[in-house]
Amino acid sequence: MHKIYLCLCIFFLFFTKLNAQEIQAIKGETAYPFLLKDADRDTAESEKQPVFVFLHGRSLSGTNLDRVKRYGVLYAINKGQDVPGIIVAPQSRGGWDPDKVIEIVDYVIAHYHADPDRIYVCGMSMGGYGTMDVAGKYPDRIAAAVAICGGGSSQYASNLSQVPIWLHHGTADRAVPISESRKIMKAIKKADPDADVSLNVIKGGTHGSVERLFHDDAIYDWMLKFKKKHKS
Repeated sequence: MHKIYLCLCIFFLFFTKLNAQEIQAIKGETAYPFLLKDADRDTAESEKQPVFVFLHGRSLSGTNLDRVKRYGVLYAINKGQDVPGIIVAPQSRGGWDPDKVIEIVDYVIAHYHADPDRIYVCGMSMGGYGTMDVAGKYPDRIAAAVAICGGGSSQYASNLSQVPIWLHHGTADRAVPISESRKIMKAIKKADPDADVSLNVIKGGTHGSVERLFHDDAIYDWMLKFKKKHKS
C-alpha cells in the first residue's frame, strides 16, 4: 500500500510539473508581460493555430503575472475546459492600450505557429472594455470578439460593426450596469444595422457570476466560426 501511495505521489508531482510547463511567462519582449499556453505540439505542427487573447479585469492588474490565472481562460483550462489553439493572457497595471495588445499578437505570430486570420479577443469587466477597444482600433486584425460585463466607446462604433461581437451581461451587475453593453450595441447597430453584434442578457447574473462563461464551449465555438480573409 505504501508503494502504491508513493507511486501516486510521484505521478501527481510529475503531472503538475508538466502542466505548469505548458504555460510560459513572457516578460520584457513586449510592453505588457503575458502568459502563453501553446497548442498541442502535434496539432500545432500540422496547421497554424487560432490565438485567443484574454484581457483581465481591474482586480488582476499589477506586476504579479500569476494573478492572471485567477479567472478567465487560463483558469478555465486549469479546471478542465478545452480551448484549442494558443492562449495569451497579458497583464496591465490598469486599463488596456489596444496598441500594446496588438504588439503581443504580432509577437505571437512571429514566434509561434499562429494563424493571423484567426485572432480572437475576449475579456471581462475592464477587459471587456479593452476587448472592444482592441477590436475597434484594429477591426482588420480581429476575427471575432467576446466582451463580458463590460462596455465600449462609441467612437469605435463604425469599426466595431466590421467585427462579429458577442456581448454578455448580467441583469444584477452592480459594478458595471448592463446599460453599458446595451449602449455600445446600440451605437454599433446605428453605425450599421446589419452588424453582427448581439447581447446575451443573463437574468440575475452578477458581475462575478458571469465568469462561468469561460468554463463552457459556447464562446470558444462561436469565435472559431469566424476567420479573417487576409491577402497573402
